[in-house]
Amino acid sequence: MFKLICCSLIQCSFLAVGQVLLKMGLGQTGPFKWTLSYFRDIFTNWWLVGSGLSMIAATILWFYILKHNDLSLAYPLISISYIFGTLAAVFIFHETVPLTRWIGVFLIMVGVAFLAKSTG
Repeated sequence: MFKLICCSLIQCSFLAVGQVLLKMGLGQTGPFKWTLSYFRDIFTNWWLVGSGLSMIAATILWFYILKHNDLSLAYPLISISYIFGTLAAVFIFHETVPLTRWIGVFLIMVGVAFLAKSTG
């Protein structure tokens, strides 16, 4: 179980980093256009490239997690990425997160703790 939690924490970190880099990259793009120059700008934006690489790393780790664990145990652990995403919103993007969202994050943490405890 400890190995699964560690792998899930790393995988969720890759997911959250991917989302942070995606938001940063999209903040540098102009309005969407169906033009070659727009797509060239998208595919050469280093924030977006980093986001894609982070998502690929998360997916490869997810393959490993699924190969060695029950889906009913592994899948709910992805919700840890919501915690990382909310913390990134506060500390990186300086967003104000209302109390109701913090309560939601807390409930997610409680759910993950119940999951981990129920499997021993």
